[in-house]
Amino acid sequence: MSVHDHMHDAGHTHDQGRGSGHDGHGHGPGGHSHGVSADADRRWLAAALALIGTFMAVEVVIGVIARSLALISDAAHMLTDAVSIVLALIAMRLAARPARGGFTYGLKRAEILSAQANGLTLLLLAVWLAYEAVERLIDPPPVAGGLVLVTALAGILVNIAAAWCISRANRSSLAVEGAYQHVLNDLFAFIGTAVAGLVVLTTGFRQADAIATLVVVALMVKAGYGLVRESGRIFLEAAPAHLDPDAVGDRLAGHPPVTEVHDLHIWTITSGQAALSAHVLVEPAGDCHAVRRDLERLLAKEYGITHTTLQVDHAQEALLTVGRTADDAADPHCAEAHGPVHRQGPHDH
Repeated sequence: MSVHDHMHDAGHTHDQGRGSGHDGHGHGPGGHSHGVSADADRRWLAAALALIGTFMAVEVVIGVIARSLALISDAAHMLTDAVSIVLALIAMRLAARPARGGFTYGLKRAEILSAQANGLTLLLLAVWLAYEAVERLIDPPPVAGGLVLVTALAGILVNIAAAWCISRANRSSLAVEGAYQHVLNDLFAFIGTAVAGLVVLTTGFRQADAIATLVVVALMVKAGYGLVRESGRIFLEAAPAHLDPDAVGDRLAGHPPVTEVHDLHIWTITSGQAALSAHVLVEPAGDCHAVRRDLERLLAKEYGITHTTLQVDHAQEALLTVGRTADDAADPHCAEAHGPVHRQGPHDH
């Protein structure tokens, strides 16, 4: 096989992977499939935003009148829900723009930025609300339990409706899933607030309002940490959580006539879109084109990875010797592999 054939082999793999990996639908076992268009997603998100925004404004007023920190904390949580939906709507429009110029992936990671911003906002709000709740545990002000109970029950209904709307959108998006989880957490928070209102109304135990606030804080920390962690993994080019790169490398290296796999990189472009690149060496008599096609099918079927760039070369074959020393020519790719080297049989990772 000539130098041109080998270079064409690697380039063609990338084109084929890019064509199938960027459609946003049907990514195999690790991907997603849904029958809703982007416009439908935006309509469902907008409906949820209208419900949350309207109720949030009413709840802030009632929370101030009732002197209930639990209601105000619920409203603060709903504010982050509204912000997350707005950011998701913006990110969806940005991600739909085609790749051009220096943005070779387009703006697909805009939704990851929105998810991270939303997670950080949740964590900061949680710190403030925790401080206020502790103060109210020590010196609880009078709370209108009946008003808190009625408002919380209305909040439960609003959050159920908002959660249903968001569930109709494409939840494979980290930004959309984050908004859904926030609304779901808010639903649980309203249930806690309703219980607190009932306790204050029936027993006069005013600290119940602050305790309910701390429950909301715990939910906010959990949701915020999850979003920051997942978005951080994507920004740090970590492999998707459900994939073990060593296992994938060993699986590729075990496919005859492959002799070695190195420079294996697996990362996430955006939610539900994993990508992989690797340098694959095959036996001198092996068919590089056939091996590439077989490995592409294997990655798509077993791991749901359809965006692949595979450089397939013959082992111990010097592809280019002009201007290189004899030692350099012995390795057609690089002096040192980036990461573990995978071979058939037992080997170190």
